[in-house]
Amino acid sequence: MATMSSIEWTEATWNPVTGCTKISDGCRNCYAAAMAKRLHAMGNPRYADGFNLTLHPDLVELPLTWKKPRRIFVNSMSDLFHKDVPLEFIQKVFDTMEKASWHTFQILTKRSDRLLEISDQLKWPSNVWQGVSVEDQRVLYRIDDLRRTPAQIKFLSVEPLLGPIENLNLEGIHWVIVGGESGHGARPMEEKWVLTIRDQCKEQNVAFFFKQWGGVQKHRTGRRLEGKTWDEYPPSYQLKELVKN
Repeated sequence: MATMSSIEWTEATWNPVTGCTKISDGCRNCYAAAMAKRLHAMGNPRYADGFNLTLHPDLVELPLTWKKPRRIFVNSMSDLFHKDVPLEFIQKVFDTMEKASWHTFQILTKRSDRLLEISDQLKWPSNVWQGVSVEDQRVLYRIDDLRRTPAQIKFLSVEPLLGPIENLNLEGIHWVIVGGESGHGARPMEEKWVLTIRDQCKEQNVAFFFKQWGGVQKHRTGRRLEGKTWDEYPPSYQLKELVKN
């Protein structure tokens, strides 16, 4: 369950866990749930149980076999910090990420409470980036939870952006991704909401990445903001890439 990815801010996906449950408004049109349904219908054995949470122990060490460095989105089809993923399994995933030091791992969760609860029982090497999803003003507490973890690189995925987010405290945050919802039933995103977040990132010296406008046909709306493509990454990563090249 590892593929090259078309997601703009990563290069590959790795799914030692699949399946999830919806916990907030940002989950309403979950792309992973829709994809899992299609994969189940196609007879993919990894989705024999549909979108019910499933562990795949045989995939835990897979990134160790990838020799070319990649940015890897961990559990694009699940949430590593779901309550039904045992701590011991999460620790094994983190052990692999520590061993595979040539990769950069990007983890994203809506379950910031569990992330914070067990964060001191996990290893946090510099190649592990931890993020939380922040779809609207109501879930800003997730940022506070993230801030209190030992993760060395912390980021926000503000996608789908469902409303204006004012007074965004980005202390201790290194990267912000913003994007609109895509696919069937996509909810609209206003340009002023995006610009407000972009400006707050500028003011607080935080890298800003604009992923997409979204919509039913996202390829038509593109990902340019005020005539520019915003593909910033955390400064430490940008420096690493410059040195490498």
